[in-house]
Amino acid sequence: MNPAKQPETFGPGALRPNFLSVMIQNSVKITPELIEAHGLKEDEYARILELIGREPTFTELGIFSAMWNEHCSYKSSKKWLKTLPTTGPRVIQGPGENAGVVDIDDGQAVVFKMESHNHPSYIEPYQGAATGVGGILRDVFTMGARPVAAMNALRFGEPDHPRTRHLVSGVVSGVGGYGNSFGVPTVGGEVEFHKSYNGNCLVNAFAAGLADSDKIFLSEAKGIGLPVVYLGAKTGRDGVGGATMASAEFDDSIEEKRPTVQVGDPFTEKCLMEACLELMKTGAVIAIQDMGAAGLTCSAVEMGAKGNLGIDLDLDKVPAREENMTAYEMMLSESQERMLMVLEPSKEKEAEAIFTKWGLDFAICGVTTDTLRFVVKQHGEVMADLPIKELGDEAPEYDRPWTQWAEPAEIVASNVEEPEDYKEALLKLIGGANGSSRRWVYEQYDTLIQGNSAATPGGDAGVIRVDGTDKGLAFSVDVNPRYCYANPYEGGKQAVAETYRNLSAVGSLPLAITDNLNFGNPEKPEIMGQFVGCLKGIGEACEVLETPIVSGNVSLYNETFGEGILPTPAIGGVGLLKDINQRVGSAFVTAGEFIIVLGGKGTHLGSSQYLQEILGREEGAPPPVDLEVERLTGTFVREAIVEGRLTAAHDISSGGLAVALAEMAIKGQLGAEVKITGDHLHAVLFGEDQSRYVVTVAEEKLAAFLEDAIDAGISTEEIGKTTGDTLVLGDKISVSVEELNSAFEGWFPHFMRAS
Repeated sequence: MNPAKQPETFGPGALRPNFLSVMIQNSVKITPELIEAHGLKEDEYARILELIGREPTFTELGIFSAMWNEHCSYKSSKKWLKTLPTTGPRVIQGPGENAGVVDIDDGQAVVFKMESHNHPSYIEPYQGAATGVGGILRDVFTMGARPVAAMNALRFGEPDHPRTRHLVSGVVSGVGGYGNSFGVPTVGGEVEFHKSYNGNCLVNAFAAGLADSDKIFLSEAKGIGLPVVYLGAKTGRDGVGGATMASAEFDDSIEEKRPTVQVGDPFTEKCLMEACLELMKTGAVIAIQDMGAAGLTCSAVEMGAKGNLGIDLDLDKVPAREENMTAYEMMLSESQERMLMVLEPSKEKEAEAIFTKWGLDFAICGVTTDTLRFVVKQHGEVMADLPIKELGDEAPEYDRPWTQWAEPAEIVASNVEEPEDYKEALLKLIGGANGSSRRWVYEQYDTLIQGNSAATPGGDAGVIRVDGTDKGLAFSVDVNPRYCYANPYEGGKQAVAETYRNLSAVGSLPLAITDNLNFGNPEKPEIMGQFVGCLKGIGEACEVLETPIVSGNVSLYNETFGEGILPTPAIGGVGLLKDINQRVGSAFVTAGEFIIVLGGKGTHLGSSQYLQEILGREEGAPPPVDLEVERLTGTFVREAIVEGRLTAAHDISSGGLAVALAEMAIKGQLGAEVKITGDHLHAVLFGEDQSRYVVTVAEEKLAAFLEDAIDAGISTEEIGKTTGDTLVLGDKISVSVEELNSAFEGWFPHFMRAS
């Protein structure tokens, strides 16, 4: 019998609801079909029997399912995640907590993380995206930080797919609806389209907050006999089984999964944040954990397991908004805006008064023990009694077989046809689904709330002022899935390198990254090979570029009917500006300034945007990344910006030099005359060779800048000057800034207006 369908009213002489609820749960027969429905493999269930020495109750089966699924346990990825660099001189807290923490000087720290809400957003785009934003914000303020910036990385199917427009509309509305109401500025992000996401969109949400570096709150429970307190909104049936659903492929039963999508309330979350931050100042909080995936189960188990303590919970004391909820439902509910805390007993009245003032529930529902057991009671009956370490720390860990990816063929520029019309090619690249302005998206987000936004979406990186100081924080998120599919190792390196370039291009020192690793089914060796290759590349890039990974998320089984997404390891980076007034943007600023390319000419067209968008081909080796050159060039650019030698800087990435120049002209509403030389002009203009920037320099600073570049071993080429209202690229392209702007800004509004 489905516990969600049990009767809520009873006739004369019927059993009391509470007793019936317990009876139903304890009488559920554990069948192979039920085990499979909970996402547990046969050998995993055998391991459960071995651990507890008996058949689990229905509630216990649900708890194991939640804790041992891919979303919560990282059982397919843990082996490889351990290889990533996670420490550094500025790292205060690395992976394993709700979010990572990095020192930004002056006793301050930035707290940040990125997480996915892919499956829920495909099923119910508004609430899926909204609760993804809500979840990542909780991860940040649970650590004691006030959120100050948000980003999102979104991937959708082909624009002409019948579901794409619906998903874009719902997801963007959900992100904006929650973030705007909560009151955090969205300062950056990315939106791309590809057929591999037709049946499985990606919604990756990033949040960052500020805290005092000596006032960081962790989730490790400490002390025996201390109260475990439920905080926030009441528990309902929404989201039951959400974590398990997020660890499964999609098929024809997708509509049946709609009830597993959570429903969010940003105004309640705002109150929860204020209450938690106020509570943290009182000394009442010993440990605190967000109730995210798997809700009460995951939060309680993680707190106890990390502290080598047991946890006893009494579900009769958990605030519920629906009647006759079973233990199974309460333990697996993913109702939003909830926290679990271990409380300093002497502060109970003070803590309760704070939450009462904010209109939120405060309920002591459990106690820490020395038993190393997770005991759940309801109506006086034990519904679960399980070993907590095995649940939390010792979930299955797999060394999945993986196959080495086939090295793709190099694409030689001489074998790639030139466009019939260079101008039309450029307009198509900047005016198509993946190259056009995302203004339609980010103008639905509040980018200025809190009053500290210095660079809003549309540039290389978003920038905010650290309130009350001259410091700034820069944020960027990037990945090129085409590269990761063609060569996972080089693609992984490039994702980190491009984020590094974006942060460097505004003048910030890259500090650390968070990752959101989106892949298909890891049980397929070729998909696991993509994962392994990308992580090897990411790890190497993080080592060389000195950007440790301090937090992250893995989202696997992003497949529908066996068709997986492109490997999409999104990289979110944070950089520090010691003086925010020294930053530069990516727009041409003044006529008569010299345009310099750092890093050499374009030569590489393999897996390029030109190849895909203009020639309709997706093939060839991606551009290799020389990480030492990347570090050297990025350092040089940052130093030049801080010294006031550059007026603008923009990294060269998708679409190559021509697209970078067009974007700078559009943003500055200023043209340029540029000379284009080389053997293969389509490669020079559209090649995506790495470690390159376009910068502008005033005439009086040019000689010293070029001399310093020579001394630093940086390749430079003076290619032209800013001038007029037309972008002239040799004898191949002459296009007005107005026409560029029209193409750039037109695609998205037209797409969303189409019937």
